Amino acid sequence: MCGIAGTYRWPDGKAVTDRLTETLAHRGPDGAGRYGHPVGDGEVQLGHRRLAIIDLSGTGAQPMVSDGLALTYNGELYNAPELRAELAAAGVRFRGTSDTEVLLEAWRRWGTDCLPRLRGMFAFGIFDERTGELVLVRDQLGIKPLFLLRRGTGLAFASELKALAAATGGKLEVDHTALVASLLYYWVPDSRCAFREAEKLPPGSWLRCRPDGRVERGRYWNLRDVAHEARDGEPPDLAAVVEESTRRHLLSDVPVATFLSGGLDSSYLTALAARHRPGISAYTIGFRAEDAKFEAMPDDLRYARQVARRFGVDLHEIEIAPNVLDLLPRMTYHLDEPIGDPAAINTYLICSAAREAGIKVMLSGMGADELFAGYRKHLANLLALRYQRVPRPVRRGLSRAVDRLPVATSRRGYRSVRFAKRFLSFADLPEETAFRRSYTMYDQEELLALVAPDLAGTVEDVLTEHADTYQDNDLDDFVNRMCLTDARMFLPGLNLAYTDRSSMAASTEVRVPYVDVEVVRAAFAVPGDRKIVGRQGKAVLKEAAASVLPREIVYRPKGLFSAPLRAWMSRDLAPLVREVVHDGELVRSGLLRRDALARMVAEDAAGQRDFSKHLWHVLTLEYWYRDATSGSGQSSRSSA
Repeated sequence: MCGIAGTYRWPDGKAVTDRLTETLAHRGPDGAGRYGHPVGDGEVQLGHRRLAIIDLSGTGAQPMVSDGLALTYNGELYNAPELRAELAAAGVRFRGTSDTEVLLEAWRRWGTDCLPRLRGMFAFGIFDERTGELVLVRDQLGIKPLFLLRRGTGLAFASELKALAAATGGKLEVDHTALVASLLYYWVPDSRCAFREAEKLPPGSWLRCRPDGRVERGRYWNLRDVAHEARDGEPPDLAAVVEESTRRHLLSDVPVATFLSGGLDSSYLTALAARHRPGISAYTIGFRAEDAKFEAMPDDLRYARQVARRFGVDLHEIEIAPNVLDLLPRMTYHLDEPIGDPAAINTYLICSAAREAGIKVMLSGMGADELFAGYRKHLANLLALRYQRVPRPVRRGLSRAVDRLPVATSRRGYRSVRFAKRFLSFADLPEETAFRRSYTMYDQEELLALVAPDLAGTVEDVLTEHADTYQDNDLDDFVNRMCLTDARMFLPGLNLAYTDRSSMAASTEVRVPYVDVEVVRAAFAVPGDRKIVGRQGKAVLKEAAASVLPREIVYRPKGLFSAPLRAWMSRDLAPLVREVVHDGELVRSGLLRRDALARMVAEDAAGQRDFSKHLWHVLTLEYWYRDATSGSGQSSRSSA
């Protein structure tokens, strides 16, 4: 796992690439390198920061140059041993044991045809000295990021957006459509970028730059097509597929540990990992007792301890009582774009603790909820179909009654009331609209009331994009339609994004065995009525895990990898919220309306509605916007 960067036919490319690479130092504290070569009337420059995981010797250093090919690569190939054996049988001689060298030689032999054969997480740039072409590639599911910026015939790329912003002197223009999208979702969709000139290379795709200025794009893997093909196949042995993926993800020349929340996904992975790495370490978090009580959070620690005892895992417990006033701006910087999920703080603190103990690699249960319908929203949308058959007068009366209930008092919050209000906000809506509303922050009218009037068109654009993505399939299975949309939007846009940035901020690699091409194929071969059975989400995964884990773990109520937001907002962050509402840059620039924000604060404080998540995201957006527009010479509203 590393940080990659580079330029192609870019003015002063050598100095710019050095700045890009320096900004990524936290991603690779174990080494740095740069490569340059002429291209027509310009040059290519490749930069690299190394976090040494496999082949810790100098033969794994990058950029790796061999017989006319130069590679800068971020990621891990879990099928590198098989590819190495195949290439060696064809006569390739390897100098070291790194998967970087395997990737370089696979490219030499097969070119872009090697890409569908790669099993792992990766983003890389590879340059061919003979043709003068640079190709950029991103993995199938968007686990690893790759940002790029094109100007004329020149291109710059990097693992993080902040590197491109720094290398261009902070003169990138904020994309207000992306900001509106972040308000709706509390993250920026992978299809958009917070700066106008920049873009994200889409998952499963490549981009080729030619010396004559032409740029060619291609797609080598499409999740929509994979889901359709899998639907028509026989469901595989899911337990065997997940175990094989977990075993492959343990490939490392340094110690590996796991996240262990005590929930199904992390417990299953930890138990499987312990089979192959006895005594493996695991890390779990707890919160201050008063915060957990205020938030009515379940006691996850006791379940994590139970799993650790049963499987001989070395459990490390971390109590999170962070100075959120200090962490908020730091996390906003590291996350690159406005992401309002406080789970990013948990990930960062866990990875920091693991790194201090000498751990560089962690396994996470990320992705299982998206692929196997494990979120409450999946079950809630199914229940909404039944609710719509209830007579309308009864529904209206129920809605009025629930609307009058408080979500919190000064002493505690009421989770069941929050869930009921959330459910009733979408239960009567059509399928796509209901699904969007079940996990986004605002309905259309609320979002229009929050943003400046001249951004109304961008609200429509963002909502249309969601509808287009949701409807871009011919699956006849409601549950799998939701899972496919999550795997295309929610997973790369939020969960994989914050996991990558938060872990790499702590110079730690996080691997995600559920987000594996073979697990994904298996997931979409399972019909929806085996994913949600009765009121059990992830039913098919629970069946697989039940042969390994005790039923108390498998069928426990779902926990939340989140944070005690209501407690933080009512205490630690209350003064900051008032400041941002009354005199923040978002309000002063005209992007957000002060009266709408003030109304949210008042209703939240009165316990009428739970706006803690909304206001947390406004804080992250405020800090991001201040950094993005400070000293850049842009007039934030006039550039819209």
